[in-house]
Amino acid sequence: MRRPAVRHTRAALSGAAALGLALTATACGGGASAGGGKQELSGQTVTVAGVWTGVEQQNFKKVLDAFSEKTGAKVVFSSTGDNVSTVVGSQIEGGNAPDVVMVPQVGVLQQFARKGWLAPLTADIGAEAKRNFAQIWKDYGTVDKTYYGLYFKASHKSTVWYSPEAFSQAGAEPATTYQQLLKTGHTLSDSGVPAFSVAGEAGWPLTDWFENIYLSQAGGENYDKLAAHKIPWTDRTVVKALGTLGKLFGDKSLVAGGGSGALRTDFPESVQQVFGPEQKAAMVYEGDFVGALVTDELHKQVGKDAKFFPFPSVDGGKAPVVSGGDAAVVLKAGKNRKAAMDLVKFLATPEASSVWAKAGGYLSPNKKVPAADYHDAVTRRIATSLTAAGNSVRFDMSDQAPAAFGGTQGAGEWKLLQDFLRDPSDPEATAHKLEAAAAKAYGK
Repeated sequence: MRRPAVRHTRAALSGAAALGLALTATACGGGASAGGGKQELSGQTVTVAGVWTGVEQQNFKKVLDAFSEKTGAKVVFSSTGDNVSTVVGSQIEGGNAPDVVMVPQVGVLQQFARKGWLAPLTADIGAEAKRNFAQIWKDYGTVDKTYYGLYFKASHKSTVWYSPEAFSQAGAEPATTYQQLLKTGHTLSDSGVPAFSVAGEAGWPLTDWFENIYLSQAGGENYDKLAAHKIPWTDRTVVKALGTLGKLFGDKSLVAGGGSGALRTDFPESVQQVFGPEQKAAMVYEGDFVGALVTDELHKQVGKDAKFFPFPSVDGGKAPVVSGGDAAVVLKAGKNRKAAMDLVKFLATPEASSVWAKAGGYLSPNKKVPAADYHDAVTRRIATSLTAAGNSVRFDMSDQAPAAFGGTQGAGEWKLLQDFLRDPSDPEATAHKLEAAAAKAYGK
């Protein structure tokens, strides 16, 4: 299975064990249904599967409760864990497929569609999505010109988190360009605090570093081509982006512990090195989910003890906005397709997203969700940045790739970028290795 980037932070973010394989939402009252009637699904059951456990599962249950209240439907949620495709495939074969699956990656959605597992979403859902989402989100839910996936939850993977205390002591300011980022990093290291804690123990944070630089420097069109392997990894744009990344990775004064130390640092540790009791770095790059780790695990206050700035622009390009997300799809093998479509239509509304936004730990790609509905000011700012990016948002590139290249520990892009972190002196050689691995994975 392909790596869902955010999924690798689950244990750290939730701080709780899974609540069990099933949570049930039952009808609690009247109200209009997603389709406009009252309690029109009373007595019916909709089954939903997704990766969420712990706090995330609890908060998604609140959304399902809201659907139950509107329609009278009973909704049962089961957690697949990270192995969505394996679990759902087994359920289909066993004749007990869920009605709706929350799919965490573009590649998995495409896989399901091409296996013939998915029912096309209705015209009503398409119209609701057109009203409430930038076209790019509908495009990512479309396979071979058919709309299958409604993106309900998103991540913003273009945020650089920093210690205000370290910045203040060094007289440093948040950067708006990559050159300023390197300069700020040296200002911090000169004050005695290494600039960055880099999570190199798993390959996925390194792919996110590359993707942000590449999107800003090479632009969205080249990003889309590389994501689809329509240009090779030996393309000059890739070599240039690797060289740009190497300026940071290869500077021991900028990376806490140098490359070898970073390769022993996992994602939760990288956040702890900046915001934990013993500060070992001033900044950590990763997505909006850093904030949840700071709050839930390190018990620090986001907005006071931990702040962020957008990933800076590179060589005059636009500041990048790289995202991930979970899309609702309807399985053909499910037992209640009409009710399933009604649920997905509800998930397309601002009302549904607002339920989770108020609970916290959530971003919606739905541009109609009121900013005031988000749990706190920092999340509000991140969510506004995500929706304001419109069609310039790009989905995590490695999540669009075959698992053998973009989602396997110790192989493909993950392994080669770890090797590059260890020794970034030859970007061109790394590009050739990446292309060889990509060509094999893509079957070219």
